[in-house]
Amino acid sequence: MKSEAQTRPSLTPNQLDLLMIMFLIGFDVAARLLMHTWNVSPVAASALFAGMMLRRRWLALLVPLAALALSDAVIGFDDWRMASVVYAALALPAVAGILGRRYGTSRVVVPAALTCSLIFFAATNLAVWAFSGMYSLDLTGLIQCYTLALPFLKYTIAGDLFWAAVLFGGAWLVQRLTAQTNALTA
Repeated sequence: MKSEAQTRPSLTPNQLDLLMIMFLIGFDVAARLLMHTWNVSPVAASALFAGMMLRRRWLALLVPLAALALSDAVIGFDDWRMASVVYAALALPAVAGILGRRYGTSRVVVPAALTCSLIFFAATNLAVWAFSGMYSLDLTGLIQCYTLALPFLKYTIAGDLFWAAVLFGGAWLVQRLTAQTNALTA
């Protein structure tokens, strides 16, 4: 007689990818809509995770872009120039994950998360300086913009590292528990 584990239908790799994409997008949208500390968001970590884990690599770009578009539809859209920079900067971790797959998760996650956090900070604050009208469009205004943004950098880095640890650690734990369960039922 077959055990319950043997008769339970298993998901195909494409179905698993679809479930992961839906979870990550839903998680990111919920996180952006709920009250949270400024710049502590799972979107970059989700993009990195998707880039490293999804079988169809190009779908990793869908995670941050769809999450941003859906949540912005509720929150409200920024100036298109600012939004373009934010969307591109948050798609970058997906590309980093795709490119870093060959080196393994343990070697890539922390350096990629840190690098993407710094690029996000540099790019988005350059856009604020250039497009917001809040700063003079000279070197003094640029320095002032980056100086005033520095307190937010620690939250971006902490949030990206925290959420990367949650996602990659959670995936490791699921894989480990699944392997143990399979070993017990074999």
